[in-house]
Amino acid sequence: MGNASRPFRRIAYFLCLLSMLLLTEGKKPVKPKCPAWCTCTKDNALCENARSIPRSVPPDVISLSFVRSAFTKIPEGSFLLTPSLQLLLFTSNTFDVISDDAFMGLPHLEYLSLANNNLQSLPKDIFKGLDSLTNVDLRGNAFNCDCKLKWLVEWLGSTNATVEDIYCESPPEYKKRKINSLSPKEFDCIITEFEVYQSLPYQSLSVDTFSYMNDEHVVIAQPFTGKCIFLEWDHVEVMFRNYDNITGTSTVVCKPIVIESQLYVIVAQLFGGSHIYKRDIFANKFIKIQDIEILKIRKPNDIETFRIAEDWYFVVADSSKAGFTTVYKWNGNGFYSHQSLHAWYRDTDVEYLEISGKPHLILSSSSQRPVIYQWNKGTNEFVKRFDIQDMEDAYAVKHFKVKEDVYICLTRFIGDSKVMKWGGSAFLDLQRMPSRGSMVFQPLQISNYQYAILGSDYSFTQVYYWDAEKAKFVKFQELNVQAPRSFIHVSIDKRDFLFASSFKGTTLIYKHVIVDLSA
Repeated sequence: MGNASRPFRRIAYFLCLLSMLLLTEGKKPVKPKCPAWCTCTKDNALCENARSIPRSVPPDVISLSFVRSAFTKIPEGSFLLTPSLQLLLFTSNTFDVISDDAFMGLPHLEYLSLANNNLQSLPKDIFKGLDSLTNVDLRGNAFNCDCKLKWLVEWLGSTNATVEDIYCESPPEYKKRKINSLSPKEFDCIITEFEVYQSLPYQSLSVDTFSYMNDEHVVIAQPFTGKCIFLEWDHVEVMFRNYDNITGTSTVVCKPIVIESQLYVIVAQLFGGSHIYKRDIFANKFIKIQDIEILKIRKPNDIETFRIAEDWYFVVADSSKAGFTTVYKWNGNGFYSHQSLHAWYRDTDVEYLEISGKPHLILSSSSQRPVIYQWNKGTNEFVKRFDIQDMEDAYAVKHFKVKEDVYICLTRFIGDSKVMKWGGSAFLDLQRMPSRGSMVFQPLQISNYQYAILGSDYSFTQVYYWDAEKAKFVKFQELNVQAPRSFIHVSIDKRDFLFASSFKGTTLIYKHVIVDLSA
């Protein structure tokens, strides 16, 4: 065939290969003659051995039909050269791939049929730019109604086009459900994950975060070097870096408290006494301003800071056989002993929380069940209310809230750790978590997600996620942290991080990642 006849041969081939009906304005339909190299059915609807739609089609085509063709994919921009197309039919085909922009450049397309093509899903942007659509036929496909199809449910609820009823084939819980009647709320497509972001080359015990000078900071207690290490966020390097430290001996807790824009740090030590430091903004360093009574605080194990009315307080849980768990109050110049809760009970943890709008303390002890104290407005002191029953050997208690309900996580080194719910007059059992070697069971809220992290000295750390429908925690993720002692959430630069202390290994920083499976 000569050069002059090549355009005609190519058009004839496309007409057969595309199984199309060529219509032109004011003219009768022209049926193409099947070329010698292409076997067609009598209605020119099938061309064998075809695998991909050609990229060049006469621009004045108004209607195209593909029935039982051998095409396996519809590439991006397949119809860019047919902007006048108004009707497009794909029926009884089998496609491996339909690109997102397969139908781009068809502003006049009114009718689109993808019926009986054994499709399990559709690309999210398949109808993008098809503003003239009035009818879409998707019947006869085996749709898998997972998160990848959530967009279709949303589109069906917003489009003006007529779409015949279509049904889910899978998963089993959705089989034979009408897709047109589904709601986007039925698709739980947001998943989260903690990914290691940064490792700090030292062991640690307590980790705390605080806001100071319009920025977020982190302070970490290093027991073996005796330091409080302060970290700040490097906005350029996008990581946490050291910016200062307080040097001591056997440091177990570094507790920050900001009062009237002034930063103080309570440094609890096993030896050498415990002290309070002040940040001198002019000298740009920490200065020790006060010692804590060594006769009362002999073996500090935990510190809580809180505010009642206009007054600031902190309480130290003392774990020695002869120490006093003591509440200290800020008097404008320093912190001074306000109340000794009890002596010689070897308290391992103290938690401040509000129950029914009233301040409370919960003390955990190695010698008795957890004890709940309530603030008395008349005496401005805490008064013992009751014990938490059936919870001996609770190492620590931490609380969290879901809406208006108050819950606590109780940590046990041997036996089951617990989640309990406030029932109006007492905490009631809600859930038990098998724990062995656990010294921290920390609830954390990150954005709208409620977690509880159960550490262990002998196995992986278990992260639990709060299931609102079940009203309890479910297993979520395992983290490899050696001998964890505390977890804290830090939010900065629109990023959420989880700090995990380690008594025997490196301190780890995880990034909280949110993934939308429907995207």
